[in-house]
Amino acid sequence: MNKDNFLNNNQLKPPPPKKTTFELQPLNGSEVESNQKENKELPRDKSWNSLSGVWHRKTTIIAAFSIVAILLNLLLRFGFHTHSGIYQIPLLAMLFLGGLPLLYDLFRNLLKRKFGSDLLGGSSIITSILLGEYLAGSIIVLMLSGGEALERYALRSASSVLAALAKRMPSIAHRKRDTEILDVSLLEIVVSDILVIYPHEICPTDGVVTDGHGVMDESYLTGEPFKITKTCGSTVISGAINGESALTIRTTARAADSRYAKIMEVMRESEAKRPQLQRLGDKLGAIYTPIALTVALLAWVFSGESIRFLAVLVIATPCPLLLAIPIAIIGSISLCARRAIIVKSPVVLEQIAGCRTAIFDKTGTLTYGEPKLTEQLIASGFRQREVLILVASLERYSKHPLARAILAAAQVDALQLPEASEVSEPPGQRLCGTVSGHQLQITSRVKFLAQKFAGSDKLPEVGGGLECVVVIDQRYAATFRFRDAPRVESKSFVSHLGSKHQFNRLLIVSGDRESEVRYLAEQVGITEIYASKSPEEKLTIVRKETETAKTLYVGDGINDAPAMMAATVGIAIGQNSDVTAEAAGVVVMDNSLKKVDEFMHISRRMRSIALQSAVGGMAVSIIGMVFAATGHLSSVSGAITQEAIDILAVLNALRAAFPPKVIHDL
Repeated sequence: MNKDNFLNNNQLKPPPPKKTTFELQPLNGSEVESNQKENKELPRDKSWNSLSGVWHRKTTIIAAFSIVAILLNLLLRFGFHTHSGIYQIPLLAMLFLGGLPLLYDLFRNLLKRKFGSDLLGGSSIITSILLGEYLAGSIIVLMLSGGEALERYALRSASSVLAALAKRMPSIAHRKRDTEILDVSLLEIVVSDILVIYPHEICPTDGVVTDGHGVMDESYLTGEPFKITKTCGSTVISGAINGESALTIRTTARAADSRYAKIMEVMRESEAKRPQLQRLGDKLGAIYTPIALTVALLAWVFSGESIRFLAVLVIATPCPLLLAIPIAIIGSISLCARRAIIVKSPVVLEQIAGCRTAIFDKTGTLTYGEPKLTEQLIASGFRQREVLILVASLERYSKHPLARAILAAAQVDALQLPEASEVSEPPGQRLCGTVSGHQLQITSRVKFLAQKFAGSDKLPEVGGGLECVVVIDQRYAATFRFRDAPRVESKSFVSHLGSKHQFNRLLIVSGDRESEVRYLAEQVGITEIYASKSPEEKLTIVRKETETAKTLYVGDGINDAPAMMAATVGIAIGQNSDVTAEAAGVVVMDNSLKKVDEFMHISRRMRSIALQSAVGGMAVSIIGMVFAATGHLSSVSGAITQEAIDILAVLNALRAAFPPKVIHDL
């Protein structure tokens, strides 16, 4: 791609206006509301987070209340030797206030045909109340509520993706009428309005520049790694961040019809269809629960004593599932945080080991997101070093992203750069100047051929990537080509995914041009690519892949966010976008694929430790169930024995918080 085309044509064209199902609410920049009846509203997400927080607080309060009630019961019973009717009151109150909410939740799960590991606990509570074993029932409530509170703590993540998206949008726009500039709400913007975008502001809608010259950062939206030069006639897209110069634009779409709003719409759809994943504890509980109920029923039938049914259920209460697994998760989350890996959705710790398809964005994920000078094709009669010195001296006065790449190449060679004079770069035109007595022009292939400079027959064939043509003293001198270089660790990371982590398919899904994507794929060893894909198309591809196998999606920009949410596991690289961070289950704070590998190792170790704690604890509980079934353990002693088993399981689960000897393969 040539330099001037890069300046003017390398923009993501706004979509045609269409009827959308929501409007941007200008009253504050962090909410989106519907103006139409059929719309799904953003507060749905907030209400869900609110209900989740309320339930988390409720289970924590129940657990604390259970501890107080049990201690008060023991104090009244053994400290003050009060009558049984008195010391049972705290337990009865706790069973009524704390046990009923747990039983209600269990009943709702049963209606939905969800037979989780807490079914045993609920059955134990009911049985203990019917048999008057209030202390045993209270201990079970403590185990269930404590485990639930711990689980909620481990799984709680403040993921309000749509709110994060909307927060990036300004609440007002600066509309220009004649010589007056007025602040108006986004709802008042119509097509062909003239808006002024001040330095460092976010563009409120799609449009075309009518006045001004500067740059915009569109990398979050388009996946392109560069800050794009803007001049008269250049298109701008909503959500892009303006540079240091004010720009005047003519709108081509309402805010609600803009590119950014379209991504929000796709995001909402993606979130609504987020895959529901079965937790490790539920899988184990589905096996363990029928075994425990069968043993308890057989003990009752063959002994004729209902108390044995309760004793078996009490010791069978699956606290290794309710406690050990969340603790292993929390320990692993803590370890990840110390390794600059933020786990926002802890369920991914359990799921990533089962992922068999890895899908990568290109720019900023497998690459550094910065163009680098990769080829200097020098014409006969010129020397490479001299050409680079002249070009770099002139490029010091350009803000074009390719200028930085040329200057970086000159710095690597430690070149001394002379001063340039008569420098000019008309908007959208070639860069001109005089260096050491030589007249230079840095232009595009199209403009070079149009002006018919001497030596035009020596111009090489069009190649992939970006390019600029150098003219010295009215003669063709060189063609510089640029690439977005792959990360140092990209190839080794990609090559080890199959052998070390059992991935069967590797894909690149990118918004970049096919030549660029294919070039990178060859560099890192990936054969399957999808190029020039919009966020909507990325989402479709990821959904299709997720239907056949669990998927891992690794990306870094807003345009990756919908696909991240649709994948089984989404990992965001770097800190480029708060929206991407909200959409992803994991955020790698360092721009390094090595950290992704570390997360995989931590996850695999967490799963191993969780299984050891849970399965080991259940195995010991089954032995205890046999003793309870044969009358050697009462319900209270069974509850105490179960607590001892819990302690052992928890101690083993705590190992997940400490780093292993090997934490990555790279």
